[in-house]
Amino acid sequence: MALHTTTVGGDHSGSLLVFCHGLFGQGRNWTGVAKALADEHRSMLVDLPHHGRSSWPERVDYLDLADQVAAVLPADEPVTLVGHSMGGKVAMVLAVRHPELVARLVVVDVAPVDYGGSTEFAAYVEAMRGLDLASIHRRSDAEEALTAAVPSRTVRDFLLQNLRRDGDSWRWQVDLEGLGSSLATISGWPADRVAGLTYDGPVLWIGGSESRYVQASHVEAMQSLFPRHRRLTVKGAGHWVHSEKPDVFVEVLRRFTAP
Repeated sequence: MALHTTTVGGDHSGSLLVFCHGLFGQGRNWTGVAKALADEHRSMLVDLPHHGRSSWPERVDYLDLADQVAAVLPADEPVTLVGHSMGGKVAMVLAVRHPELVARLVVVDVAPVDYGGSTEFAAYVEAMRGLDLASIHRRSDAEEALTAAVPSRTVRDFLLQNLRRDGDSWRWQVDLEGLGSSLATISGWPADRVAGLTYDGPVLWIGGSESRYVQASHVEAMQSLFPRHRRLTVKGAGHWVHSEKPDVFVEVLRRFTAP
């Protein structure tokens, strides 16, 4: 399956950074972070399957997703792999299945656990699927139509990044059907399929103080897979740490990737 990637930055001596976005995101969500680090690193921004300009496989499966991302990584240059939310789970699975490809791992506001479903994201899927695209003339029409179901302006803007205009009509660039029917898998974790595997390289967990996705009860699962991990909590940040506190996030990443 073809993955769309974008490269930011020139030929620097610093490690190659590879970014995996979360559910309903796309590689370009990381552009600001990548540009801020472009003086030291090259970055690869990945559109995960079912998102952005990448293909839509028949199913959503974390091992398949991880292997597809692994296939676009250089075989002779271990990377710093950064993943947020769903992309963080893809990155974790990739690291334990293909540790030779990963020099460092950064997991952003997600844990290797089954969250037991996601009513929040199910509501987003329902709202997006319920949008009458034939009645949309301007992007502002879509923004207004989603307001009741998605009251947060930040979340609406994030979701509407997936709305694309084709001539006089509009379409969703993201695979709403496939992702919507796979939310249990996406919020879950393939524990039995990665049992016994570990990634022994350095791992940094970055969480938001206002988020519920990384809890003390998750530490045992984190430790069993990633024995060299350490955790950092960004004050005042929610689930989208890198977009809510970009300066802090960039500085943390800069220090973690320093030689």
